[in-house]
Amino acid sequence: MRILPCGDSGLLVEVDGLTEVLTLADGLRAAPPRGVLDVVPAARTVLLVLEPGTDLAEVRRAVLALRVVPAVPPPVGDAVDIARVDIARVDIARVDIARVDIARVDIARVDIAVVYDGPDLDEVGALTGLGAVGVVAAHTSTPWRVAFGGFVPGFAYLAGGDVRLAVPRRSEPRTRVPPGAVGLAGEFSGIYPRASPGGWQLIGHTDAPLWTESGGALLRPGTRVRFVDAAVAEPGADAQEPDPGVRTAPTGTGTEVGRRGGLEVARTGALALVQDLGRPGSGATGVGRSGAADRGALRLANRLVANAEDAAGIEVVFGGLSVRSGALHTVALAGAPAPADVDGTPVGHHAVVVLRPGQVLTLGAPPTGLRTYLAVRGGVDVMAVLGSRSTDTLSGVGPPRITPGVVLPVGPEPPAFPIVDVAPVGVPSVGTVTLRAVLGPRADRVADPAALARATWTASSRSDRVGVRLEGERLDRTPGEELPSEGMVRGAVQVPPGGEPVLFLADHPVTGGYPVVAVVLDADVDRAAQLRPGQRVRFVLVEPGHRTARC
Repeated sequence: MRILPCGDSGLLVEVDGLTEVLTLADGLRAAPPRGVLDVVPAARTVLLVLEPGTDLAEVRRAVLALRVVPAVPPPVGDAVDIARVDIARVDIARVDIARVDIARVDIARVDIAVVYDGPDLDEVGALTGLGAVGVVAAHTSTPWRVAFGGFVPGFAYLAGGDVRLAVPRRSEPRTRVPPGAVGLAGEFSGIYPRASPGGWQLIGHTDAPLWTESGGALLRPGTRVRFVDAAVAEPGADAQEPDPGVRTAPTGTGTEVGRRGGLEVARTGALALVQDLGRPGSGATGVGRSGAADRGALRLANRLVANAEDAAGIEVVFGGLSVRSGALHTVALAGAPAPADVDGTPVGHHAVVVLRPGQVLTLGAPPTGLRTYLAVRGGVDVMAVLGSRSTDTLSGVGPPRITPGVVLPVGPEPPAFPIVDVAPVGVPSVGTVTLRAVLGPRADRVADPAALARATWTASSRSDRVGVRLEGERLDRTPGEELPSEGMVRGAVQVPPGGEPVLFLADHPVTGGYPVVAVVLDADVDRAAQLRPGQRVRFVLVEPGHRTARC
């Protein structure tokens, strides 16, 4: 076991293989160390996403204390192996209940009907020597288990099937794989929840609902999966509906005026999104945290109007937002200092502003920084998805982008009252921005990792909420096999084959296969989110465990 640093926001635990990954991930989910927000398993690693300020040494000790030993079937008459119990299908008359640790029993099993008509079925039959009929028999005769989530919400890597089905990916990936396609790649099987590019060998398709915003992912780590040939039998009822345990009741529709009158959007500028502090904890199902790109700015705006720090507000890119108030509202602006006025009268930034019914708040283009945050007392009360009102631009999870004509509902006012009129807070810099970073976890995959800090980089115009693309000196990657996909954290500096780094922001992918040479400290990622195209960036390398105050 190797434990590698991911800045101050994560630890990457590397083990021998998938069996150890599953055992470690199960143990960490059952008893997560203090400060762990998410556990993201992958092919050979388990990523622990941490609350900034967590004691890294304490988490390391907790991980090392876990015994990563693959489970084996118990002898007849011994205690039940909880990893192999399917409570819904156990012959209860033959189980010694006194010997079952019921708190650790895995009760999840899903049957999925597949129409085996995939375009690669015959090729897989030839590669394996099984023929098309044999491939179907092998795919359906052995139970699979969800090992970890994939590149989009609802995509699951299924392991443990018939070893004869291990086939390479296609030499030429498809530009579009249809939703519901069932495929094979290496030791895994998987189902595409939505249309996307992909290189898996496609053997069939299914209509099973793999992802819904109300129910989340159907296939979650640890779930047992049985494929059923639709031409032979129907699946069990549990294939028809995702687990209701993660449902979140809507608290607003996003299209109607709230109980106090909402904010009617007249203009949005380049981009306006509803954002809160995100949805941590769902990385294993392919759902990233998302949330405000500059979390410190959203927290400040919320504090000014006496909201909870995680209340939803509006993130505005390069100004241009105009909203009409449907009631008496108290609002505040933070982040990039966009000039603002109410019905033509200028109002302050980082200040409490009162909007009377019918008044219009308008933002201009900020002279520095990129993203401005508008908080309204009571919070923007659109529908929550998996516990968050954030829009994830990469995965499509959360409320849609704000468009002109939409009325954003506002929640009830909190009991506390604003106590500060103006906050004396600095605005984003217009000059070179310096970001502190910790080398690793894959600094050895780059010939000269220190070159990251020697160079001056330029933020590309191709940057977005997923990440800041950096232009400048190219980092040479060391030769060798590509990394299997592994978990990613906010602030990761990834090096694609071209050598120009990408600094991941709020909507970063949950997993990735390019090496991460360093990770920016969590507090400094907020400043990275305010980088404008053409702005210069430098990195300063610090040691793991570097202490920093939260912005």
